[in-house]
Order: sequence, then C-alpha cells, then structure tokens
Amino acid sequence: ELGKGSIFIVTLKHRIADESYYVKKHAENPESCSEILEGRNILLAEDNDLNAEIAEAILERAGLKTERVEDGIQCVNRIMEMPAGTYDMILMDIQMPKMNGYKATQEIRHLLDRNKACIPIIAMTANAFEEDKRDAIAAGMNGHIAKPIQVDKLLSTLKTILTENIIL
Repeated sequence: ELGKGSIFIVTLKHRIADESYYVKKHAENPESCSEILEGRNILLAEDNDLNAEIAEAILERAGLKTERVEDGIQCVNRIMEMPAGTYDMILMDIQMPKMNGYKATQEIRHLLDRNKACIPIIAMTANAFEEDKRDAIAAGMNGHIAKPIQVDKLLSTLKTILTENIIL
C-alpha cells in the first residue's frame, strides 16, 4: 500500500567457509605488499611540491625510501651519475618543465649501461585515459598510475612491477 512501505525477505544459499579456506588463501600470498616494498629505493620525478609531498608520505609509510628530482633532465642526470642499482624504480610525472616524463624515459632507455637503462619506470600522471597508458608503455615505461593517487593501486602496481623485474 502507498505510504505503508514493503518488507522483502531474501534467502541466499552459501556454504560457510571453514578455517582451511583462509589458511589456503594466506599461503598463496606469503609475502605481503609491505614485505616486498620494505627498504626499496624510489626516485620520484615530480615538479609539483604538493604532489611530491603526498607521494613521499605514501611511499615512506609503506617502508620505501624516496629521493626527489623536479624535472626530466634532473632525473636522467641522477640515473647517469649514481651507480646502477641505487634505485629500484622511478616514479615519473609526465608533465614536467625542461624535459617531460616520456622524453626522460626514452633517454634512460637509451643509456649504454644496460643495468641503468632497464630500471622499472612507472608513469604517475593526471593523464588517465587508455591512450595515455598506451603512450606511457610506448615510451618505454613499465606501468601507469593515475593521479590523484589511490594508495592501494599505487602499492599493488609497485609490488607487481618489482616482482616482474625480479628485483626481490
């Protein structure tokens, strides 16, 4: 009736999971995200101070160590001057002054030192369309994270890239 409301009863038939289900799930993923990321060194290429501050806070809370550069030229120079293996990964903004993230990635990929040239690079940008993701991969990047940063996506992407590149 109008104005009286309705009552619905729904019955769902599901089995209740026993303890072995949860033990199995935990055993499949023995290393948590924090264990894999703990102590890794990230080079953050970001020109915006607020974005850099947010990214650094998220990364440091996850146990990562960060260093920041403010443009693509500084990023390329830092990779060239530091020994191979100094950084485990680069988080690269795309729209930066002097040299954008695509160009910086291409410069790094063409370095003569293969250990430096193969460092994992992830685009971290407000450009979040599929075309932007394709452009990042085409430029030689290993992944793409959209801004504003979603912590769970950022950390799972870092974990995936680090695992795929056998940096563990």
